[in-house]
Amino acid sequence: MVIEPDGLLVNLVREQLDLRSVPRLKVIVAGGREGTAKVWDDSADLVVLDAFTGATMPVELATAEYMGDLARVLRPDGTLLINMADGKGLAFAKRLLATVCDAFRHVALLAEPGIMRGRRFGNLIVAASRTELPLDLLSRRAAGGLTQARCVHGETLKNFIGGAYPIKDGDAVLAPVPPPAVFG
Repeated sequence: MVIEPDGLLVNLVREQLDLRSVPRLKVIVAGGREGTAKVWDDSADLVVLDAFTGATMPVELATAEYMGDLARVLRPDGTLLINMADGKGLAFAKRLLATVCDAFRHVALLAEPGIMRGRRFGNLIVAASRTELPLDLLSRRAAGGLTQARCVHGETLKNFIGGAYPIKDGDAVLAPVPPPAVFG
């Protein structure tokens, strides 16, 4: 299943990738929250949240309420993957992680060391599940990949989050905007 608010983009991708040939693929043209509300409970093994408006993640897709809806859609052993971006200080990443940790028992964060330390703007990946994640495998693959990354989980992740509060609907939270040099 794909949820995408841009109908023109959906049509372009359908034509270019011949999506009609993909069995059982359903595409919902709607915003993330509206589209997710149409998805059945316990119907997904994997949810990938890779949503950006321009270069920022929509805050309404980072809230406790939306994480609860994603947890509803996932099967009990399903996995949520979130692609997000942040920079100096990682305040948004910490709040998003606090939010995800409230909804899912098992959470891991993967990112390049420079990004993880908040030294530069870039992408971070969050993996979450109600059941155990393959942490050894994630750590090995992250460390040995083309772009080496760290995998943080457990007590180390808790320390990383620090005292950050979960994001709730209506909170005044600004998603980080990349510096102009990121896109050259």
